[in-house]
Amino acid sequence: MPFARARVRVIDLETAGTAPTDVCEIGWQDVVQGEDGRWSLDAGRDAMFINPGRPISAATMAIHHILDAAVAGAPFWKDAAPPVLRPEGGVTALAAHRAAFEQRFCTPALSGAAQWICTWKCALRLWPHLESFSNQMLRYQRMPQGLDHATGLPAHRAFPDAYVTAHHLRDMLNEASLDQLIAWSREPGLLPRVPRGPNRGLSWEALALADLQALAADRDLDVRFSALTELRRRGELDAPSATAPPQPTLL
Repeated sequence: MPFARARVRVIDLETAGTAPTDVCEIGWQDVVQGEDGRWSLDAGRDAMFINPGRPISAATMAIHHILDAAVAGAPFWKDAAPPVLRPEGGVTALAAHRAAFEQRFCTPALSGAAQWICTWKCALRLWPHLESFSNQMLRYQRMPQGLDHATGLPAHRAFPDAYVTAHHLRDMLNEASLDQLIAWSREPGLLPRVPRGPNRGLSWEALALADLQALAADRDLDVRFSALTELRRRGELDAPSATAPPQPTLL
């Protein structure tokens, strides 16, 4: 029987706005598991323009530099998305950096209710010592093996960004299991340090109990989850009642 390779498709979107059909470009890069259990990038990669059905704003053009003329003859999102998100042969999961953004547009109806990996959340878990966790900062802090510099440019375009993210994902999958990455991605982000305020930059372990309890009531879901996790580690909360609110489903 031929070996059936697990495949995760890394997705990156550029958009004209925040409405569900405002996608103006999608790029993708596949990461596959070999017979030896190791993960690598493969030839499944491409990008395509999408017609958002309305003019692209100057604010978003200033980020990705995609012009209205480039997308005028492109397919609409509802037609273009399913073949990319549900390719022939299927995918084990979809992935993106800060995947909550992509999930706003890649709805379960379009993706076939695919599981998702958020490489931002997984980077927080696997590489907490790093200074920053943006896609491009991870690129230059870690310098992933095999990442061709020119292929990963320009930034803020769909395929180059997916290509860079795929290198992070490959390294993550070679450190932790697929199921573990999916599980981490379902939870809020576990921040390694306090992101703002008078305790900015301190580890959660270094905080006084009163400061930690205050942050456990923060409006930011990731801050709240991180503070609750530390309180639970200290035995200050009972596990069942300290569960952080579930990550909202973005449709």
